[in-house]
Amino acid sequence: MTLLHVGILDELAVDIAAWTNGRAEPGKVLPEISSWLTELPVLQGFLGKSDKLVPLGGGRLMGLEVDVPQEVHDYQALLVQGLHVLLDELGLDNIDDFILGSPALGYRSPRWLPHIAVGKAKSRHEPPTEIAPVALEFGDSRIRHRESLPAADS
Repeated sequence: MTLLHVGILDELAVDIAAWTNGRAEPGKVLPEISSWLTELPVLQGFLGKSDKLVPLGGGRLMGLEVDVPQEVHDYQALLVQGLHVLLDELGLDNIDDFILGSPALGYRSPRWLPHIAVGKAKSRHEPPTEIAPVALEFGDSRIRHRESLPAADS
């Protein structure tokens, strides 16, 4: 389950540079983003459940909508607040507009829907579907592809 999607970092740095009219250069932004990501607190593992298959990504994908404990929602909100602080420190204005408009971030909605992507939809207009309840166990949070993060400045 993705708690905060930041996309491909090189593309995010280009989006930031464009938003700031070049004031935030990609070469200087990347280590700061990398440092911020590696300093994020870890969310301990948790249990969830799903009983619904929902369309994602404008209907191109399907996913399990997951009911998660409140502390997961609180952690995700903390991540978004931290992203706001990071973007502010990088010199961005209208941060909510940037987050919703950045192709690298890829957000279509300001509302986070806990989900697990499970594959392509049969058709573009696949409706939500009730399924037999599924219990889900999640491990501690981690950064996907952590080994590919650029080195932070010392």
